[in-house]
Amino acid sequence: MDIKKIALFAAGTLFGSAGFKLLSSNDAKKVYTQTTAAVLRMKDSTMETVSKVQEQAGDILADAKAINEARAVEAEAAVIEDAAEETTEETAE
Repeated sequence: MDIKKIALFAAGTLFGSAGFKLLSSNDAKKVYTQTTAAVLRMKDSTMETVSKVQEQAGDILADAKAINEARAVEAEAAVIEDAAEETTEETAE
């Protein structure tokens, strides 16, 4: 039993050491570098998209405010017109 545990421990240590060497190799460094570069490109692309969406949201908000202001002016003009018609009708009677 003890020999089996010692053999498993030795095998684990050997594979662990090999894993550390593999993770710190030049090939692994190239993979890390390429992956990091891809992540940075994705970040830049995402930030460009966010900026475009923010700009469009600002334009949409400005247009919506202009529409509401125009409607308010039209509604005010309609109220004034109705009041003028009522005054005309009252004076005609």
